Amino acid sequence: MKPGATADGSRTGRGLSRGGSRRGPLARPRVRTESGFMSRERMLARAMEMRPWDVIVVGGGCTGIAAALDAAGRGYRTLLVERGDFTSGTSSRSTKLIHGGVRYLRQRRVQMVYGALRERYRLWRNAPHLVDSLPLVVPAYRWWERPYYGVGLMVYDALAGRRGLGPSRVVGKRECGRRVSTLERRDLRGGVIYHDGQFDDSRLGWTLLRTAANFGAVVVNYAEAVALRAPRGRITGVRLRDRLGGDEWVALGAVVINATGPFADAMRGLDDAQGGSGVVLSRGTHIVVRNAFLPGNTAVLIPSTDDGRVLFAIPWHGHVLIGTTDVPVAEPDGAPAASDAEVDYLIDHAGRYLTRPLARSDILSAWAGLRSLAAVDAGAGDTATLSRDHAVSVSRRGLVTVVGGKWTTCRKVGQDTVDVAAEVGGLSPAPSVTARLRVHGYSRRKAVRDPWKVYGSEAGAVRALEAADESLAALMHPGLPYRMSQVAWAARHEMAVRVEDVLARRTRTLFLNAGAAMAAAPGVARVMAAELGYDGSWVEDEVRSFRALAKRYLPAC
Repeated sequence: MKPGATADGSRTGRGLSRGGSRRGPLARPRVRTESGFMSRERMLARAMEMRPWDVIVVGGGCTGIAAALDAAGRGYRTLLVERGDFTSGTSSRSTKLIHGGVRYLRQRRVQMVYGALRERYRLWRNAPHLVDSLPLVVPAYRWWERPYYGVGLMVYDALAGRRGLGPSRVVGKRECGRRVSTLERRDLRGGVIYHDGQFDDSRLGWTLLRTAANFGAVVVNYAEAVALRAPRGRITGVRLRDRLGGDEWVALGAVVINATGPFADAMRGLDDAQGGSGVVLSRGTHIVVRNAFLPGNTAVLIPSTDDGRVLFAIPWHGHVLIGTTDVPVAEPDGAPAASDAEVDYLIDHAGRYLTRPLARSDILSAWAGLRSLAAVDAGAGDTATLSRDHAVSVSRRGLVTVVGGKWTTCRKVGQDTVDVAAEVGGLSPAPSVTARLRVHGYSRRKAVRDPWKVYGSEAGAVRALEAADESLAALMHPGLPYRMSQVAWAARHEMAVRVEDVLARRTRTLFLNAGAAMAAAPGVARVMAAELGYDGSWVEDEVRSFRALAKRYLPAC
């Protein structure tokens, strides 16, 4: 087979220059795993048996997943391990936008915005079943705001060029009201409509993982790095622990990538206890309410509240997502929770721009995530002004650490990280293929809607489970669209091994409605137990554990 060709004769993109090309066909992954089937048991067995690795990635958030995909796509033997479930940290707690960062234009970070807009287009093109174009209204309540925002968003469009997702328009008060019927109209002078991308973060994470596995990567959740192996002063592997079974083993590799996000300094501490801090942490909180607060499919962006933050109200999976806050945090937390002050802040500020009164009792779910920002950007300590750009560093003993970045730019972050890692590990040079890589399940079928759309070309296979077992056609909860067939699919094909994996990430039940998730937990646990061979005591333990977790997503009224 010629270099750059797949088993079906299509091009993989290996002949493209770094960063890709706008010409030529999209790359398709070379499928090496059994079609449709991925189990944790199989992945764990391969992780323990296969050695040595070219690249070992520690951390299964968006950055680690993107690095593993990039490495596997270049042909490197790649292992990815995550101490929890994939995307269980910050990467499942985003604002659900694929965006260029329009607010950074005000900070004159034009080059960063330009790069993010380019990556936004690549994600929209490579994963059309997961990334949509979303119209947003920026309302103007003072005379100068409409022309000011209009000019800024025209610059935003100009930077996007042909990669734009829709043109910006300066509109009047009537058009703003037509687009967002619950928008506060007192003193409203019109506004600007522009477009950015919207997505489901955990579903994109899983899809990228599956794409990496198609290239031969081995990915394991609930596998923790407990020590680094450096027998001659050079890191040559990682000691890993299976957090479910308790077994430990050593994975040998040419290079180890630390992509643990908020815990990057802790991982660096395994390499050098005196290594210092390279991460600045910030907590962002979101709340979810019924779609009656923002009917339709248009979002609202307030570019500067009275304390200088950005506020979003976004339609998402039939609900409304409101966020976010930006609070400095001293230490990483594996289970950050939304504080009362942050929830009150979002309620108060959303109430200033939406006509429907919002109270704590209206909140269906509230959650928080930790952003890991590169410490090199730290200034006066205001994390709201810090760049979300990334930084890659190499320790004296060869640990490659990547900090910063976001979902929009994760592909480029992964590429940059593997460029450095390949040099550190002495690997044969190979170009990245991800710029034009169609992800697993690629589908442009626009007629497919929730909950099936996120499965792309596999939607029919998920629904086919219901034909074989009618009980799987039942809804998890009457207030949400998710079905028991999705539980069975997640357990059989998506490495879900806990109720939380299904209700928080393989579906978004917990993030949309924590009360409904608690009610759905027993039925979900029973289906998972049947699929995975667990008994009734496992069901009871899982339901108890999940309900304790879900209570943290319900703010006190």
